Amino acid sequence: MQLRFKISAYLQYWLNAVDEHSLHSPFLFEFYRHVFKPRPDPDPTIEALRKSYLHNQRILKLEDPGAGSKHGSDQRLVQHIARYSLSPVRFSSLYERLIRYRNMLTVIELGTSLGINTLYLSKPEGVRVYTFEGIPELVQIARQNFNSMNRTNINLIEGNLDTTLASFIDTIPSVDLVFMDANHRYEPTMRYFETLLPKCGNHTIILVDDIHDSPQMERAWDKLRLHHRVYTSVDAFRFGILFLDSSLSRQHWYWQF
Repeated sequence: MQLRFKISAYLQYWLNAVDEHSLHSPFLFEFYRHVFKPRPDPDPTIEALRKSYLHNQRILKLEDPGAGSKHGSDQRLVQHIARYSLSPVRFSSLYERLIRYRNMLTVIELGTSLGINTLYLSKPEGVRVYTFEGIPELVQIARQNFNSMNRTNINLIEGNLDTTLASFIDTIPSVDLVFMDANHRYEPTMRYFETLLPKCGNHTIILVDDIHDSPQMERAWDKLRLHHRVYTSVDAFRFGILFLDSSLSRQHWYWQF
């Protein structure tokens, strides 16, 4: 059932995916050319850290009442998390390019995990990353990684996202980029989006990870891209992009990546 669902989702994406030559909007054309098209630029230090976790057989107890693991188990090997749950380098590199291209200063990441993606988000000069994680053992590992690389521009907020996000959001004036990868269920995804929305401006971009991971996530994605604050949306299969810029036309794209 799950495999059939994912094949069907990918087939729809593949049949509709276009590149920059089909984009008539100058903004979207330049965005595709500068953010999507360049080849990945792996960071050797971060990738060495990722590689070390691919062989780490430590067992973590994943107790997070707000996360809802998409893997259906409260115990997992670190190497399993590194192999199947982290954003691959080509995606993390894209997110880093996006922050640089748009000169973003405030980034919110929902779902820290081991902190590999967070390290890429925090690389551009001047950016401040607020990352949320509810699993204590993952928080411990991520903090060690941030400290070892001296990333003082990362604020890791620990605890149940259902409460920490709502209490945090009033402490910042605005957010430039949101990366949502914390809870792969419909209701929490929609709730987090609505919690974040008051701090999102015309130029805020929201990334939603794993939009075709399950019927619930696909349903959430379809609802989000039709939200009245969203003007243009992009389906890149692994993740989706929501543009809140009112100068853009209301349209939905499937982009080759």
